[in-house]
Amino acid sequence: MPAAARDTEEGEPIPLSALQHAVYCLRQAALIHLERLWAENRFTAEGDVLHAVADKGGSRKARGVRRVMALPLASTRLNIAGVADMVEFHAGEAGEIPFPVEYKRGKPKLHRADEVQLCAQALCLEEMTGASVPQGALFYAETKRRVAVPFDNALRDLTRQTIDALAEVFASRRTPPPTHQRARCRACSLIELCRPDAVVKPVKAWRDRMVNALLSETAEFS
Repeated sequence: MPAAARDTEEGEPIPLSALQHAVYCLRQAALIHLERLWAENRFTAEGDVLHAVADKGGSRKARGVRRVMALPLASTRLNIAGVADMVEFHAGEAGEIPFPVEYKRGKPKLHRADEVQLCAQALCLEEMTGASVPQGALFYAETKRRVAVPFDNALRDLTRQTIDALAEVFASRRTPPPTHQRARCRACSLIELCRPDAVVKPVKAWRDRMVNALLSETAEFS
């Protein structure tokens, strides 16, 4: 189980990694960070290997760029905290400009879960350093390339909305019901623990029966 999943007691900061889970599936985030459920699959194992190097920490400087690995981050204003895989500090006219870099397995995705996690790191860095953080990057192991991520207003708003939604779930201590997003469910390591089909399909069948019954009743009186 991710170490961050232990940090969701009342009053504790929301883990940065939980934001990625929440964008992917709010129920997944609650299962991991509220119910302490976790299951490994090939994707999570590959991610663990990829992060092993970054988690060692350390700092070095090359070509005028200072790189800090496994840097602890926090925002008291947003009540979030976690560890950045790497933060580069680039020289600027007013001082160093933070540039967060997050390592991910696979390749760029259609959803914005990775971008939200990275943006949350930027929000922490802005609060911690007082410097503006306009962009960062996601490094994907499959493509071996960085993808630049500008922290525009739309991404910042989505990140804050995700923080608010997750804070509400943690405050209620209730796990949301499954939504059964077929492609995401198939790739989720928690599918056997979540069992979306066992919940969603019976509810949909019951709803369909109720709708048909109401339509039949309405037809009788028309």
